[in-house]
Amino acid sequence: MADILSQSEIDALLSALSTGEMDAEELKEEESKPKVRVYDFKRALRFSKDQIRSLTRIHENYARLLTSYFSAQLRTYVQISVASVDQLPYEEFIRSIPSATVLNIIEAPPLEGHLIVEMNPNIAYAMLDRLLGGAGISMNKVENLTEIEKDLMIRLFEGTLPSLKEAWSSVEAEMRPRLLELETNPQFLQLVSPNETVIVISLSAMIGKSSGMINICLPHVVLEPVIPKLSMHYWMSEKKNDVTKEEYQALRQRIENSLININVLLGKSQITVHELLHLNTGDVISLNRQIDQPVTVEVGGFPKFFAQPGKKNKRMAVQIIKPIVQEDNHNE
Repeated sequence: MADILSQSEIDALLSALSTGEMDAEELKEEESKPKVRVYDFKRALRFSKDQIRSLTRIHENYARLLTSYFSAQLRTYVQISVASVDQLPYEEFIRSIPSATVLNIIEAPPLEGHLIVEMNPNIAYAMLDRLLGGAGISMNKVENLTEIEKDLMIRLFEGTLPSLKEAWSSVEAEMRPRLLELETNPQFLQLVSPNETVIVISLSAMIGKSSGMINICLPHVVLEPVIPKLSMHYWMSEKKNDVTKEEYQALRQRIENSLININVLLGKSQITVHELLHLNTGDVISLNRQIDQPVTVEVGGFPKFFAQPGKKNKRMAVQIIKPIVQEDNHNE
């Protein structure tokens, strides 16, 4: 696809052609020349655009869930959103993150391998400061976290795992994420080969007045079992699957055997609080319904039928007269 020029670039190009700085014939020759695009085999693109879009949607939902979770835990303004989704070699991802940062190593069975959630020190320490009763001021001291501070961070980040599970439930419903460890030095982290393609989802985070990035690293080898479920073709084919006759009969039988609550409303009345406090045995409360008027039968809390009260086999019962239509409901 050709590059789209902005209006300022178009104006500059027309100006160069009109002043003679650029020749139209030379432009035609440039267009006719075969275009060669350099391909780096170390950066093999193993995810399609469709799969990238699916991953973006999943983590946009994850970002919303994280915003709610951190807002409740830290009791301060939190805003998290997806900034970018890229695929690159694992080695390049490790080189791009700070030498001292907060790395959460997560396993998510039934997927094999490990995921990485890298928390920028600005954000990580702002969270820690809030947990300890501070104003959420960032202070880069990740290199020498105390055991208490590390334990507080682990507990905070473990609380994000249900959000990760919920965000991925549409793709891998049985995912059971678990935080394995918290690491501060990325050089000790060799989870996959340096040339392995990984997806890096960068989340822009604002905690109070501190801002930074949260990077989620998903290796291709980990996502390989669910990659087919990330395509739009998978979702369309899932929707096209018709329910079989056996499934329909089984579903109908389960619904027909379900228990529902039925209430018979004899009438309504209004009394004052004073009258309520002075009610005694034998007092009579007048209802708003005449004795010859039908009563209302409610199914699941909704009025469905008019009925006549009576007895059957020495037990109180009602006889259905007619169903309630919308007009009858309004008239009543």
